[in-house]
Amino acid sequence: MSLNIRGYAAQSATTPVAPHAFERRDPRADDVVVDILYCGVCHSDLHQARNEWGNSQFPMVPGHEIIGRVSSVGAGVSKFKVGDMVGVGCMVDSCQHCSSCAQGLEQYCLEGGATWTYNGIDRRDGLPTYGGYSERIVVSDKFVVNIPDGLDPKSAAPLLCAGITTYSPLRHWKIGKGSKVAVIGLGGLGHMGLKFAKALGADVTLFTRSAGKEEEARRLGAGHVVLSTDEAQMKAVANQFEFILDTVPNPHDLNPYLATLAVNGVHCLVGQLQPLDPPVSAGAVISGRHSIAGSGIGGIAETQEMLDFCAEHGISADIEMIDIQDINDAYERMLKSDVRYRFVIDIASLAKSA
Repeated sequence: MSLNIRGYAAQSATTPVAPHAFERRDPRADDVVVDILYCGVCHSDLHQARNEWGNSQFPMVPGHEIIGRVSSVGAGVSKFKVGDMVGVGCMVDSCQHCSSCAQGLEQYCLEGGATWTYNGIDRRDGLPTYGGYSERIVVSDKFVVNIPDGLDPKSAAPLLCAGITTYSPLRHWKIGKGSKVAVIGLGGLGHMGLKFAKALGADVTLFTRSAGKEEEARRLGAGHVVLSTDEAQMKAVANQFEFILDTVPNPHDLNPYLATLAVNGVHCLVGQLQPLDPPVSAGAVISGRHSIAGSGIGGIAETQEMLDFCAEHGISADIEMIDIQDINDAYERMLKSDVRYRFVIDIASLAKSA
């Protein structure tokens, strides 16, 4: 029997996210049914709900930073049991046999891409996927992660997107003790980037356009703060960084930052999906054998590694809890950067909309 679910959905690109009842699929033998406790609010939820990327399917139940407790498991599931605290991130399936999936890089699945937690199509039954702004979710056990006992489940929710999006490139480019790393932007992604780079042993600098963020940046792990609009400050850090983690979600000029890369340095984009504007100077790339790179989320094994790392090092997201009835106000506040640093929905508040 299909599961009847309460949630919040966008019915179109121009209507508010509002109460919505829908059906989850029948649990399969390899499925885990999770009662959702908390769901983080990602900027991509806003992009998708308003069809800013042009691929939205409605009605849409957003949410891909999901924390909950297992309420039942299929007959073929052995990794999880009823009562376990678990997480579900940005994807709920992949082909599981292409070269990317074989390497644990399900996010880069070569056969139609990963199946996203919402605004996707289930590759087995062709039905739409619905996210975590809801009371329950049904997920293949291969795409569920354990939440370690040492992590507060509320502040762990954003780790499943903002956390892994910043952890994965730092690990891929082997950032460690003594690495000179810069983070551009101090938002939901940027504040996690500072925490991870610091915990990995790097010498960390924050690039920001906003004066007055030094104390906050140092609290989060930055050893240095550079005002990117100040030419003298930018010149003072020329040729320094082996790795720049660029978390800015909108088009911005990369050229000033490329001048701060050391020889063989990498400027990695994790926030921006639009075309680069203004154009990048090829000379700035060639002259120092610099690379402009990009990175998405991490695979399931790496996501579990990240959560275990967070528990070991006492890392979590800085959050503001909200009721789900306040989600549209939260979106407007996100547009104004009026959040430090991630909203998390208390899904128990759904009962108020009953």
